[in-house]
Amino acid sequence: MILYVYIYMSIIHLNNSKLLGHLIMTRFEVVFIATPALGNLVPIVEFADLLTKHNPQLSATVLTVTTPQRPLISTYVQSRASSATNLKLLHLPTVDPPTPDQYQSFIAFVSLHIQNHKHQVKNALLNLKKNESNSFDSVRLVALFVDMFSTTLIDVAAELAVPCYLFFASPASFLGFTLHLDQVDPVESESELAVPSFENPLPRSVLPNLVLDANDAFSWVAYHARRYRETKGIFVNTVQELEPHALQSLYNDSELPRVYPIGPVLDLVGSNQWDPNPAQYKRIMEWLDQQPVSSVVFVCFGSMGSLKANQVEEIATGLEMANVRFLWALREPPKAQLEDPRDYTNPKDVLPDGFLERTAEMGLVCGWVPQAVVLAHKAVGGFVSHCGWNSILESLWHGVPIATWPVYAEQQMNAFQMVRELGLAVEIRVDYRVGGDLVRAEEVLNGVRSLMKGADEIQKKVKEMSDICRSALMENRCSFST
Repeated sequence: MILYVYIYMSIIHLNNSKLLGHLIMTRFEVVFIATPALGNLVPIVEFADLLTKHNPQLSATVLTVTTPQRPLISTYVQSRASSATNLKLLHLPTVDPPTPDQYQSFIAFVSLHIQNHKHQVKNALLNLKKNESNSFDSVRLVALFVDMFSTTLIDVAAELAVPCYLFFASPASFLGFTLHLDQVDPVESESELAVPSFENPLPRSVLPNLVLDANDAFSWVAYHARRYRETKGIFVNTVQELEPHALQSLYNDSELPRVYPIGPVLDLVGSNQWDPNPAQYKRIMEWLDQQPVSSVVFVCFGSMGSLKANQVEEIATGLEMANVRFLWALREPPKAQLEDPRDYTNPKDVLPDGFLERTAEMGLVCGWVPQAVVLAHKAVGGFVSHCGWNSILESLWHGVPIATWPVYAEQQMNAFQMVRELGLAVEIRVDYRVGGDLVRAEEVLNGVRSLMKGADEIQKKVKEMSDICRSALMENRCSFST
C-alpha cells in the first residue's frame, strides 16, 4: 500500500542517519481515533486491523472515547479488544462531557467531546513515543489517523511532529460535499445545489439536516472540512469503480491532500461476536435457515435508526399487503438526545392489532440484528435500508439490492446517489427524514414488491458491483494497492 511508503518515508525523516537494516528491525506504530459511534468506530478499527495483517511490522492502537449514553460501543470495544492480535484498543481517561448549553446537535457534542480529550490523546502519544529507542526491537510512532469529527486533534499531531492522516468512513461524494460547504448558505431557498462530487444537482430535499436546520452542526462540519486539507492524505472507505465521478472531483482539487479509495473496509463477522442478545441471534438465524433462497426482505434502519409509532404502523400494513417473507429489525426511539435506540420490551405496543399473528408464517419481527451476517444469508434477497454507508457497502459486498429509506446524517444524499446517479437501488424514498411526511403503506408495498420481484436490471448491476468490491481488496487490485 502507498501508506507503507508514507510511513517508511516518515521513518527516514525521523531517523535518516540509521541504516536500512536497522529500520527493517523496527516495529512501526500507527494510532487511530474515531468518533464514538458504531458507524465511525467499527470501520476505523477494521482498517487498523487490515494494516497490521498486511504488514507484520505495523502495529496499531485505537484510542477510544467514553460515551455512557451508548452502551453498545463499550460492549463492542470490550469484545474487539479481547480478540485483537497486533491491534490494541486503548481507552482514554474519562473527561466531563460538554454541557447542554454548549451544543445544539450531536455533531457539535461529539466534536467538543473529542476536542476536550486533547490532553489525554497527547499523553497517550507521548507514552507510545517513550518506547522509541535505538535497539533493534524498538517501536516507532509514525502516524496518527483522525476521522471526520476529530480534526481538532491535528493540533496534537503537529505539536508532537507526528504525520496526520484522515480516515473518512462516509462516501467520497459526501467528502466532496463537506469540502463545498463554505460555498453554501444554509438558509438559502434555492431548490437545487450543484456540488462537484455529484453528477447531478442535489435537490434541497436530500440535503442533510446539518444544512437544513442551520444549527451548530453546519459550522462544525465546515470547520472539520477545512482542516481535512491539513492532513498528509485522505483515506476514503469506498471503491474506485463505485464512485468514479466523486473521486475524480477530489483528485481534481489541487489544494486537497492525495485521496486514496481503500474500501470496502467491512466487519463481515458483524455484531454476532458481541451481540447483547445471543438468544435472539440464534432465533433469527434458525428462522432464516428455514426460508427459501432470496425470498426474504430484510428491513433495518441501522444501529441508530428508529421510527415513530405511526410510521411503524404504515410499514407493518405495507409488509402485510406485499405478502412477502420479511425480517424486520424494529427498535424503539431513544429516550434522550444522545442515546441510541433500544429494543422494544413488547413490539405489540406499536404494531397493528393481530399483525404478529397474521404474519407468523411469513415474517419475523426482532430487535438488534447482526446485520452483516443476515445480509450474507442465502435466504435474504432484498434490503430496505436507511442507506448508511457501511450498510450500503455490506449490501453491495453480498450482492443484496437495496430499497432506499434514509433517516438521518448524510443518508438522503447516499440514497440519491444510489438511485439517481448509480442506478444501484430501488427507491422507496430518497428524501425521508424523521418528523417529515409519512411513508404510506402503499409506498412500502410498491417498494418491497419492486425490490423483490421487479428489479432485474438493478439486481444484475448489484451482482456486478459485488464482484468489483470483492476483487478490490485482493493483492495488486485497486484498494489493496492504493
